[in-house]
Amino acid sequence: MTAPVQRHPLAAQGAEALLARIRAGEWGLGHRLPGETTLAAQLGVGRSTVREAVRELSGKGVLDSRQGVGVFVTALDVTEDWDAVLRRTSVTSVLEARIAIEVEAAALAAERRTPNDLRAVRRALAGRAVTGRSVEDHVDADMAFHRCVIVAAHNDLLIELFDSFVPRVRTSMVDMMRTRPPASPEADHAAHEALTEAIAGRDPQGAAELSRAHLTGLKEVYK
Repeated sequence: MTAPVQRHPLAAQGAEALLARIRAGEWGLGHRLPGETTLAAQLGVGRSTVREAVRELSGKGVLDSRQGVGVFVTALDVTEDWDAVLRRTSVTSVLEARIAIEVEAAALAAERRTPNDLRAVRRALAGRAVTGRSVEDHVDADMAFHRCVIVAAHNDLLIELFDSFVPRVRTSMVDMMRTRPPASPEADHAAHEALTEAIAGRDPQGAAELSRAHLTGLKEVYK
């Protein structure tokens, strides 16, 4: 017995056809798509297939179906999986993103940190100063310090962004520390101490400058 033809591949083709038209600029951001009947005629499919195609693109964040109002364009392309983006992104690009995030986070931390935040930053600072550990443990301690600074900024989105970078950064940092360890571990730690004191002293400009200098130095290593 022949298996019945599945509608899903047809709906996927319809979704791809709609997406191609959105990419081509036929419908801009915020524009409403034609009705189901019109789209079905244009695509040469049934209305149920159009609904499935719209549902698929809605799930990918491209369309928004509003009952009784219509279907609207909410993005001009499918957003690629974040993990996939990070896997193919260079370490330099990740560090540039960290600069954008952490410099602002350091300034906000200096403005908003609580006594508990400051204690957490100081504990993390002491943790990264421990010697005689594996490279992996040192990198983890360093990441923990920087995360404490971001937590002190009291911005949940900055924390989420930093956490998404950590796996990509950690692997590269471990490799770098093994092949190109800091010329002066003491100077590297002193830079983190200075950042801590800027946060403790509620000096947003100083904290931002120190954070930028540290991360820019890391970026130079990877050039």
